[in-house]
Amino acid sequence: MGDPRARQDRAVQDTRVRLAPAGDPGDGAGEGPRLDGLRIAMINWREPGQREAGGAEEYAWRMSRELAARGAAVSFITSREPQQRRAEHRDGLRVRRMGGTYSRYPLVLLYLVARRLLGRRPFHVVIDSMNGIPFFSPLALPRRTHVFCLVHHVHEQQFSVYLPGWLAAFGRFLERRVASRIYRRHAAVAVSPSTAATMRDRLGWRGPIFVVPNGTPAVGDRGDRAPDGDPALISVGRLVAHKRMDRVVELTGELAPRWPGLRTHIVGRGVEHDRLAAAAAERGLADRVELHGYVSGADRNALLAGATLNVTASRFEGWGLTVLEAAALGVPTVACDVDGLKDAVREGETGWLAASPAELAAVTEAALKELSDPLRRAEISAACVRWASRFTWADSGARMARLIVAERAAPPRRRAGGRAYVAELGDGRAVLDEDTDPGRLHRSVTRIFDGHGGEVTIRPATALEVLTGRAETSR
Repeated sequence: MGDPRARQDRAVQDTRVRLAPAGDPGDGAGEGPRLDGLRIAMINWREPGQREAGGAEEYAWRMSRELAARGAAVSFITSREPQQRRAEHRDGLRVRRMGGTYSRYPLVLLYLVARRLLGRRPFHVVIDSMNGIPFFSPLALPRRTHVFCLVHHVHEQQFSVYLPGWLAAFGRFLERRVASRIYRRHAAVAVSPSTAATMRDRLGWRGPIFVVPNGTPAVGDRGDRAPDGDPALISVGRLVAHKRMDRVVELTGELAPRWPGLRTHIVGRGVEHDRLAAAAAERGLADRVELHGYVSGADRNALLAGATLNVTASRFEGWGLTVLEAAALGVPTVACDVDGLKDAVREGETGWLAASPAELAAVTEAALKELSDPLRRAEISAACVRWASRFTWADSGARMARLIVAERAAPPRRRAGGRAYVAELGDGRAVLDEDTDPGRLHRSVTRIFDGHGGEVTIRPATALEVLTGRAETSR
């Protein structure tokens, strides 16, 4: 008959719920199921290497590679920049490129329709990235295709930063009214709990939303640390308006009188480069603020490792990939208290959150003072490394693979999505289900464990549990 407890654990792994054994310090993600024979399309605005590529492209590409590593045939469908080939194979993916800023949307839909008309083998799964406006792929796909709407953050306010009034209003209408209806029969994937909550609160999203976070890439040698008494700030990201790199330049000037040796490194490329350089010069900060432009991953990591503090002034983020990249190198972050960043930063443990951009300088100065204590700095650095180690692309890929398998096995969905709950067993184990209601989870756990786990208690999952995909046990 075998060990009853082992049979229970296997039964849990065959469902969407996640078991956390008592006393197990790991995250229990495992390798995830195989996806052999599945044809998956990842549709994304851009791809890594394109001029305006950022964290969303890193996520889409890494996730595609993880799914391909599990046996799926993955097509990466994206836009095309000048001199790029229309199609190629790279990193185990079939890459298809079409269209520019606006034309990519209709061209992708036409491509999906053409595949049907030409009798090409259909995709089993489509992951449709919603960068403010999704590709509305369900309109061009067979009803049996499983579509996941991937959302990094809600763009509601961001439309006004980049678009004229009427076009921004149209973008908000598509995001708030149209998208939730087009994808109502399909699951959504958010990269952070705060993004998922905002989708429900501001977009009125009724379908199920699952959280699959970014991973933290391997960073190798941590390199040299910034010397005590000579603080260095760093900010990494695209040089675009909503990243607010100008605020990083400003706070450098605000802190300079009290930190004579302070230097700030801004890493990234974008349309704001010349304006930032001019702003630094106008404030007499040209010798303190260095704009590095685009650098290799190794050079970026060297700059991060040599910094005292990572500063992120962005007003919109889905997660904050650079926060975890810095944390992996033992560098804490000061960031604005906005969606995504408030999930990536553990307040007082791996960084600090400012209530508004105006408070960034004060919070940064307080952080520098705290980090001037070598013992406290070492403590925070160690906490950063531990936190970053909880997120890997392999684990995120396994979570996405499990979600794909579970959704394909589920009946067509015509109900509102559930919420995340945890079932705590009397023997110290706990089960997380990210799409359920308390009664259903209690029945499922009771059936699986058949009284062998002790009394079952149901409670709402915490944001940390949803983020890590693991129930936190009380033992």
